[in-house]
Amino acid sequence: MDLRGIARARLINQQIAGTKFKTVKEIVQWMGALQAQDYNMAKWAIGIRLPESTEKMIDEAVGSGEIIRTHILRPTWHFVLPGDINWMLELAAPRFKASFKSRWKAMGLTEVIFKKSNSIIEKVLTKGKHLTREELVSILEKAKIPTKEQKIFHIMFRAELEGIICSGSIKDKKQTYALLKERVPEPKILDREEALANLASRYFTSHGPATLQDFIWWSGLQAKDANQALEMIKSKFISEKIGTQVYWFAKSFSLPKTNKESVYLLPAYDEFIISYKDRSAAIPIENQKKAISNNGIFRPAILINGKVVGIWKRTIEKDKLIVETQFFQSPDKATKHSIKLAAANYGDFLNKKSEIIFR
Repeated sequence: MDLRGIARARLINQQIAGTKFKTVKEIVQWMGALQAQDYNMAKWAIGIRLPESTEKMIDEAVGSGEIIRTHILRPTWHFVLPGDINWMLELAAPRFKASFKSRWKAMGLTEVIFKKSNSIIEKVLTKGKHLTREELVSILEKAKIPTKEQKIFHIMFRAELEGIICSGSIKDKKQTYALLKERVPEPKILDREEALANLASRYFTSHGPATLQDFIWWSGLQAKDANQALEMIKSKFISEKIGTQVYWFAKSFSLPKTNKESVYLLPAYDEFIISYKDRSAAIPIENQKKAISNNGIFRPAILINGKVVGIWKRTIEKDKLIVETQFFQSPDKATKHSIKLAAANYGDFLNKKSEIIFR
């Protein structure tokens, strides 16, 4: 297997090149955790893996609690299943709380403040109440809790790490927070070894071929914990050395002999790119700075046969989607036609007509 083969395999394992799954829940379960930093783009990350799905379907899945959006890995926003959120938090939260300790101290966010803010948040969200961040800011400020200068982000982040809050329903097109214990009344608890093995198995099955360093990056685990996780599951996986790297993937996987041309408009922060420390299989080194900014913004990418060949952006009007492309090299006529079809698929997902502008 070479870099092209790795990219092809990842397209298949990540369900982009086709899927047997029928529901939003099944896609998120397969992926383990799916980055959802940019909410609108994250919905398309599910949509591109689930033909016939719509943006409305994903909004409804989030609103009903079928899937949950919270800070959980690295740590940033991810979609996860209710049945996975508690054991993932058990793995991730202690390390993240320790790593943010000095920053919180510098911001003046003491344990006394966190204890008070957590108590207030829990009280006002009890009995099924779902409130927006703006509503919670108003309540916290009345209680003399500091929220300016990004403090509210860290207050809400800490409440997520403590397992107090998670995503709630959509209210007036805005996201809300809800109590985790009410969204997930019967949490699934795993012991640490079980949780490590589960996370590693999910990752290498859905994201493979991938290296140990890729898993460390994606999970946010310490190297010793990631090593332990891989050791516990490696008998169920195959490894292949490619160059100086050792890649792991499921024993049941094999590359199809035929290689159909594929063209996709990947959303920003898509798992196909962001979930690997080494991204050379998808983006040639010379183009990485065009697709990923110096401050870590992963731009929406044009993907042809597993390789990023350009970037795109969207403009949403009342009944129209406008896709504007920027290729690294001029596309030919056939590529332009394929991109128009990909844009039409995204338009269908949004229930809008699509228009494309080539730059």
